[in-house]
Formats: sequence, structure tokens, C-alpha cells
Amino acid sequence: MRLTRHLRTLAGDEDGSILPLILGYTLLAVAVLFACVCATDLYIAQKRLDSLADAAALAGADGFTLQVDGGDVHAELTDAGVREQADAVVAAVSQDARLVSAGTPDGVSAQVTVSTVWHPPLVSPFVPGGVQIESTATTRTALR
Repeated sequence: MRLTRHLRTLAGDEDGSILPLILGYTLLAVAVLFACVCATDLYIAQKRLDSLADAAALAGADGFTLQVDGGDVHAELTDAGVREQADAVVAAVSQDARLVSAGTPDGVSAQVTVSTVWHPPLVSPFVPGGVQIESTATTRTALR
């Protein structure tokens, strides 16, 4: 009987607090939220850079010159033509992206590389220089 009364007294004792547990889980939830926001922003920035590289490569593939070889006419890309077209697209579309390289490896394909610096949205003070991201796209000219 005495043991039962002692157990009931201990079970009814609420000296502990759940406040530290709530604060700990709240801090963990905020950290996960920050990580998700930064990862999503990086993903979107990379996709935008991929789109810019694709657009610049497509424009570069239009920088061909027509070559007449006997009775045969074919399009030929030059490094200067690809660079000129790609540079115009990058300059028109984005203020912070830069054209790293543009050229033609085989005379019928345009290969363009662009880069930019990504700044994390919530932790920029901890990464003041940002993170450099890069994208490369290759496309072929429609005319052969």
C-alpha cells in the first residue's frame, strides 16, 4: 500500500519541463527550412543558367556562314561567329552571367559555357563571395 502511494506521488510529480525539447525541435525545424530554401534557390539558379547556356548555344549555331563547294552549299560555323552570337544573347538576357567560352569543336556544332556567382538567400553573410556555378550547352546548326 505504501509502495503504491509512493508510485502515485512520483507519477503526479511534474518538476520537468518540455520547453528545452520544444526549443530544440524548433531550432532543428528552422535549420532544415533554411537548408531547403538554399537548396531550392541553388537548383533554380542552375536551371536558369542552363537555359541561358542553351539559348546562347542556339544563337551561336545561327552564326554560320554559307560555303559553296562546287555545286554543293553547306553551313560552316566559326569560333568568332559563335562567340559573337552567344555574347549578344548573354549580354541581353543577364546582367550577372558571363560568357566563359564559345566556339565550334567541329564546324557544325556550337558549344557555349556561361557562369555566374550564386549567393545563398539566407546565409549570404557567411558566404560573402558566393559560389560560382557554370553551365555548358552544345547544339548543332540546322543547315548542313
